[in-house]
Amino acid sequence: MIPSRVYHFRDPASVNLGLGELRRTGLTPRGLLFIALDPRGETHIAVPDDLESVTTIRVGYKLQLKPPWEGRYFHFDAIHRLPAGTTLWNGDRRLEDTGAAVEVAIAVAEWLKGSNARNVILGCTPHQPGSWWAESQRARVIDLRSQGLVDTVVTTSGLLARKTNDDSLYHLAYVDLARNGPGTGWQKVFTSNYGNILMLERRVLNYRLVLTCERGLIEVDVSGLPDTVVQAAHVEHDGGIGVVGRMTGGAFAVTRGNVQPWGLSQVSPATLVGGPNETLFDLGVHLPN
Repeated sequence: MIPSRVYHFRDPASVNLGLGELRRTGLTPRGLLFIALDPRGETHIAVPDDLESVTTIRVGYKLQLKPPWEGRYFHFDAIHRLPAGTTLWNGDRRLEDTGAAVEVAIAVAEWLKGSNARNVILGCTPHQPGSWWAESQRARVIDLRSQGLVDTVVTTSGLLARKTNDDSLYHLAYVDLARNGPGTGWQKVFTSNYGNILMLERRVLNYRLVLTCERGLIEVDVSGLPDTVVQAAHVEHDGGIGVVGRMTGGAFAVTRGNVQPWGLSQVSPATLVGGPNETLFDLGVHLPN
């Protein structure tokens, strides 16, 4: 476990100022462990207690952590800076009820820009998923869940997302995003033969992405986008096990939850399974029957 400290900001403007001050003390995007809003719309950010340890923190480690707070908090899963200055974020679908999520997401995205980072991946927490996109704080926020789209992932060619209660993967090219926003233009690029897709790995790594499905895990190769997505490996499993991420050249970050038609409920913090250079097939050997 990474000892952490929590910063509390009452409004989005103070998030902007607070992150700027934390950058001056050594915080980088790697050190953002959890970002959550409470029902009042106030922001809580967890960072390592020792900021000198930031350089050793990797995505897989973050996904194992438990939030350093208890109670009713609505978590971000990831925040992405997209081309043309737009922002995409994934997280608890109740974030939209706080009234501050868009301003906080854009404040974090602007802070990422100062670090030349394209995104931040945050800790794993239980909630029903949502995805949102905005051009700016003053523009209308597009709720992708209203189209059934969640777990949106950024690729070199555009966005990938799954739909709730659906067995397919969908792609939206950046050219279509720039022209019309994310409301139209999504194309089906892959269909699972293991039932509905319940979760997407939170980032593409080496053109690979793991889909957690009702009856197993499928790793797809997305290097052929926007034209093709092909299955690279699969593991049949029905135990509510999902892949949320992986270490570069290392283990998979694996969570557990209850299988629902729309996704996994009551997911737990991830654990790292496997070792360096292991494949999805190797992961299947380590999973319990």
